[in-house]
Amino acid sequence: MKTSRSLVFGLTALAGTIAAAPAVASDMYKSSVGGLYAGLNYTFFNIEEGSDDVDVGTLSAKVGALATPYFGAEARAGFGVDDDNIGGVDFSVDNFFGGYATLNLANESPATPYVIFGLTRVELEAEGPLGTATEDDSDFSYGVGVNIEMAPQVSGNLEYMRYYDKDDVTVDGLGLGVTFNF
Repeated sequence: MKTSRSLVFGLTALAGTIAAAPAVASDMYKSSVGGLYAGLNYTFFNIEEGSDDVDVGTLSAKVGALATPYFGAEARAGFGVDDDNIGGVDFSVDNFFGGYATLNLANESPATPYVIFGLTRVELEAEGPLGTATEDDSDFSYGVGVNIEMAPQVSGNLEYMRYYDKDDVTVDGLGLGVTFNF
């Protein structure tokens, strides 16, 4: 008799836990179930090399997961879609990719601020009448941003990031995007 009461109590507790799991999972990151996400960003890149200052545009995709509401990891890859011309030379971002960690300030509001840091590989190109020059290198990247819940499972994103700062070349980005949570 004592064993059957323990079994009934255990099964009742298990059923309650299973019933509550979707609520706990959906609360993990506002509109996300389990913390997986993917998104698209348009980033306004500013490239400074010495006295040259160039503004180009990139399109990128990201995929990631939140291990907790406060810590996540993501991968990004993108390519240039808008070049800038200075003195007859076209400057562009051929491509970039990287891996990053995020520290999120999870809260009850629709806005979730975060800091992001990781490693980015960037390939820059300058094409002029005398030929084409490319620079391909990696550097530590860091930034801040905010995700704003727009609908269940969908967030808007605004982010500033320093992608590259090495050898008198600085690449900064101001990104706007959308993220879909799964």
